Amino acid sequence: MAEEPRTFRAEVLTPQGPVHDGEMFQVSVRTVVGEVGIRARHAPMLARLVPHEMRLYETESDFDGSGARRYAAAEGWLEVFANKVTVLVSEAIDPEALDVADLKARLEDAEARLEAADEDSAAREVAEQDKVRAEAFLEIAGAG
Repeated sequence: MAEEPRTFRAEVLTPQGPVHDGEMFQVSVRTVVGEVGIRARHAPMLARLVPHEMRLYETESDFDGSGARRYAAAEGWLEVFANKVTVLVSEAIDPEALDVADLKARLEDAEARLEAADEDSAAREVAEQDKVRAEAFLEIAGAG
């Protein structure tokens, strides 16, 4: 009997361009209902992603030895279908490239816009989203 595939094709895309396109052992992301790890032959799913630390494991040994490629990932979408994973996020940044001072300024700006925005307005929704993203990225940077 043929051995089951242990990897799958994964694409991680941002508006700035692709972050990854190739074979993967596991992709770990956070959806609105919690963290999920995707491996080969995962059931089809579509999920909304929240700002989080995305981890990409190219091989099983990466998974066993904490060799994940890590990214601070913004909100977006995850699609799993036909042994392929597509992650669409508005940002995916190497945690080492995160600027804590800039993230703190973003957080302060989002909080100020949140205070000034009318209840149930689009501006309030954007400010809330920006605040959640800045807080998550600060946590990933180790300053949250």
